[in-house]
Amino acid sequence: MSLRGKVALVTGASRGIGRGIALQLGGNGAKVYITGRKPEQSLATQYTALPSLEKTAKEIESRGGQAIIVYTDHSDMSQVKTLFQQIESENHGTLDILVNNAFAGGKALTSNGEKLFFEEEPEVWDIVNNVGLRNHYYCSVYAARLMTKRQPPSGLIVNISSLGGLRYFMSVPYGMGKQALDRMSADMGVELAPYKVTVLSLWPGAVKTELTSTLIEKNEMNIKKSKDISEDATKKIMANGESIEFPGKAIVALATDPNVRRYNGRCVLTADLGQSYGFKDIDGRQILSPRSINYAFANDIVKIPGGATLANFIPNFFKIPGWLLTLASSKF
Repeated sequence: MSLRGKVALVTGASRGIGRGIALQLGGNGAKVYITGRKPEQSLATQYTALPSLEKTAKEIESRGGQAIIVYTDHSDMSQVKTLFQQIESENHGTLDILVNNAFAGGKALTSNGEKLFFEEEPEVWDIVNNVGLRNHYYCSVYAARLMTKRQPPSGLIVNISSLGGLRYFMSVPYGMGKQALDRMSADMGVELAPYKVTVLSLWPGAVKTELTSTLIEKNEMNIKKSKDISEDATKKIMANGESIEFPGKAIVALATDPNVRRYNGRCVLTADLGQSYGFKDIDGRQILSPRSINYAFANDIVKIPGGATLANFIPNFFKIPGWLLTLASSKF
């Protein structure tokens, strides 16, 4: 119960990464506010196998944690403001951890297939980025007001982003939103540094979410195929993906690290944090970083004779430097 006494907010916690993060924070003692749309407005009405916000809360409580459900439509900023007013009034102005995870573009991204941006209706931008970017800014503003007023000021804001902010992935609106989110973390980090509030972008790898598994089972997973990675490699990456709770383990490690400010304004991968903090996934697997050399061999991204065997002998700390990744994706 390393987070006992801490107050956390995880947006979009009905399922997927948000649910996994909420379970880990609650299971480690935090009082966790969890948000999501009302059941009749969520994808659970279309895919009955998907978990609900109520299920997340019950599992947190079964692990000894405390969960507070606040039904919130994160496309409605008046509801977002009311959410933070509730947190402030119920916790004497305290909020220790904000995880900006809410995202409403999943179905749009997985159903548009090979369509190019100009073949889709332009409103897809709003579907992907109204909740996935604009809302994160609003939440960060309200959270920062609470965190900076504390004496002494402190707090952790985690924006769930992805490698899609580094180079093209899935769609134009998705990549633009993630790159903007990463820049938002960096720039907020500059202004929050004097207050000892840490803000960062967290990049999970491939995550085996409930929605992804359901769409694959129903043969409704219809996204653009990568020009750089074969279909077989994509399947292998998904099969070797991290659980929904692995990003949660990363955030627990960050929240309990007295030197967490070293990550302020940065983009960090969950797998890299797993290696540096020494935690594994809930099934005991060590998750390989997409930056590691053996990740490419183990997932057949780079095909050479005996590559999969060779991966077993390459230490996990052999990685592509972060600055080199940025340089490779630079447009200048």
